[in-house]
Amino acid sequence: QMQLVDSGGGSVQAGGSLRLSCTASGDIDNTYCMAWFRQAQGKERERVAFMYTGSGSTGYDQRVQGRFTISRDNTEHTLYLQMNSLKTEDTAVYYCAAERISLTYCPAAYSPASFGSWGQGTQVTVSS
Repeated sequence: QMQLVDSGGGSVQAGGSLRLSCTASGDIDNTYCMAWFRQAQGKERERVAFMYTGSGSTGYDQRVQGRFTISRDNTEHTLYLQMNSLKTEDTAVYYCAAERISLTYCPAAYSPASFGSWGQGTQVTVSS
Protein backbone atom coordinates (compact mmCIF):
# COMPACT_ATOMS: atom_id res chain seq x y z
CA GLN A 1 0.00 0.00 0.00
CA MET A 2 1.04 3.54 -0.61
CA GLN A 3 2.54 5.47 2.31
CA LEU A 4 1.11 8.95 2.76
CA VAL A 5 2.37 11.85 4.88
CA ASP A 6 0.07 14.78 5.64
CA SER A 7 1.33 18.25 6.45
CA GLY A 8 0.37 21.91 6.34
CA GLY A 9 -2.15 22.18 9.13
CA GLY A 10 -2.12 24.99 11.66
CA SER A 11 -4.14 27.65 13.40
CA VAL A 12 -5.76 30.49 11.49
CA GLN A 13 -8.50 33.01 12.02
CA ALA A 14 -11.80 32.72 10.27
CA GLY A 15 -11.52 33.93 6.70
CA GLY A 16 -7.93 32.80 6.41
CA SER A 17 -6.33 30.17 4.20
CA LEU A 18 -4.22 27.06 4.54
CA ARG A 19 -2.79 24.60 2.06
CA LEU A 20 -2.51 20.98 3.10
CA SER A 21 -0.09 18.60 1.43
CA CYS A 22 -0.10 14.84 1.17
CA THR A 23 3.14 13.32 -0.06
CA ALA A 24 3.08 9.78 -1.36
CA SER A 25 5.88 7.25 -1.13
CA GLY A 26 5.62 6.44 -4.81
CA ASP A 27 4.04 7.46 -8.05
CA ILE A 28 0.42 8.41 -7.95
CA ASP A 29 -0.49 6.94 -11.28
CA ASN A 30 -3.76 7.24 -13.12
CA THR A 31 -5.58 4.50 -11.27
CA TYR A 32 -6.25 6.07 -7.92
CA CYS A 33 -9.12 7.65 -6.11
CA MET A 34 -7.50 10.23 -3.83
CA ALA A 35 -9.43 12.05 -1.15
CA TRP A 36 -9.25 14.42 1.76
CA PHE A 37 -11.26 13.55 4.84
CA ARG A 38 -11.68 15.40 8.08
CA GLN A 39 -12.73 14.41 11.55
CA ALA A 40 -13.85 16.91 14.13
CA GLN A 41 -13.72 15.99 17.79
CA GLY A 42 -16.58 13.69 18.68
CA LYS A 43 -17.76 13.36 15.10
CA GLU A 44 -17.42 10.81 12.34
CA ARG A 45 -14.80 11.10 9.63
CA GLU A 46 -16.25 12.80 6.58
CA ARG A 47 -15.02 13.22 3.03
CA VAL A 48 -14.55 16.80 1.91
CA ALA A 49 -12.90 16.43 -1.51
CA PHE A 50 -11.82 13.75 -3.92
CA MET A 51 -10.00 13.33 -7.20
CA TYR A 52 -9.86 10.50 -9.70
CA THR A 53 -6.28 10.63 -10.94
CA GLY A 54 -7.09 9.10 -14.32
CA SER A 55 -9.12 12.02 -15.54
CA GLY A 56 -8.39 14.62 -12.89
CA SER A 57 -12.09 14.88 -12.14
CA THR A 58 -12.85 16.26 -8.71
CA GLY A 59 -15.75 16.49 -6.31
CA TYR A 60 -16.49 18.35 -3.13
CA ASP A 61 -18.77 18.20 -0.17
CA GLN A 62 -21.29 21.00 -0.38
CA ARG A 63 -19.99 22.52 2.83
CA VAL A 64 -16.62 23.27 1.21
CA GLN A 65 -17.66 23.71 -2.41
CA GLY A 66 -16.24 26.97 -3.75
CA ARG A 67 -13.81 27.36 -0.84
CA PHE A 68 -11.59 24.26 -1.06
CA THR A 69 -9.62 23.03 -4.07
CA ILE A 70 -8.02 19.62 -4.44
CA SER A 71 -5.07 19.33 -6.80
CA ARG A 72 -2.14 17.09 -7.59
CA ASP A 73 1.51 17.55 -8.50
CA ASN A 74 2.66 14.48 -10.37
CA THR A 75 6.34 15.33 -10.27
CA GLU A 76 6.34 15.67 -6.49
CA HIS A 77 3.95 12.77 -5.85
CA THR A 78 1.87 15.20 -3.82
CA LEU A 79 -1.82 15.87 -3.35
CA TYR A 80 -2.92 19.27 -2.11
CA LEU A 81 -5.97 20.79 -0.49
CA GLN A 82 -6.14 24.56 -0.78
CA MET A 83 -8.56 25.87 1.82
CA ASN A 84 -9.79 29.45 1.56
CA SER A 85 -12.38 31.44 3.49
CA LEU A 86 -11.99 29.09 6.41
CA LYS A 87 -14.77 28.88 8.97
CA THR A 88 -14.70 27.78 12.59
CA GLU A 89 -16.68 24.70 11.60
CA ASP A 90 -13.76 23.62 9.38
CA THR A 91 -11.77 22.86 12.54
CA ALA A 92 -10.79 19.18 12.42
CA VAL A 93 -7.97 16.75 11.82
CA TYR A 94 -7.56 16.39 8.07
CA TYR A 95 -6.43 13.15 6.46
CA CYS A 96 -5.57 12.25 2.92
CA ALA A 97 -6.45 8.82 1.62
CA ALA A 98 -5.79 6.77 -1.47
CA GLU A 99 -7.20 3.66 -3.04
CA ARG A 100 -6.29 2.06 -6.35
CA ILE A 101 -9.49 1.44 -8.26
CA SER A 102 -10.54 -0.24 -11.49
CA LEU A 103 -13.31 2.25 -12.08
CA THR A 104 -12.91 5.42 -14.12
CA TYR A 105 -14.27 7.68 -11.42
CA CYS A 106 -14.39 8.00 -7.65
CA PRO A 107 -17.75 6.73 -6.46
CA ALA A 108 -19.66 9.17 -4.33
CA ALA A 109 -20.47 6.27 -2.06
CA TYR A 110 -16.82 5.69 -1.12
CA SER A 111 -16.62 5.84 2.65
CA PRO A 112 -13.48 5.86 4.81
CA ALA A 113 -13.61 2.06 4.83
CA SER A 114 -13.13 2.08 1.05
CA PHE A 115 -9.63 3.55 1.32
CA GLY A 116 -6.63 1.41 2.20
CA SER A 117 -3.91 4.05 2.49
CA TRP A 118 -4.05 6.95 4.93
CA GLY A 119 -1.92 9.81 6.04
CA GLN A 120 -1.36 10.38 9.73
CA GLY A 121 -3.54 13.49 9.81
CA THR A 122 -2.85 17.17 10.29
CA GLN A 123 -4.74 19.46 12.66
CA VAL A 124 -6.56 22.51 11.32
CA THR A 125 -7.90 24.97 13.89
CA VAL A 126 -9.96 27.97 12.82
CA SER A 127 -10.72 30.60 15.43
CA SER A 128 -13.30 33.36 15.32
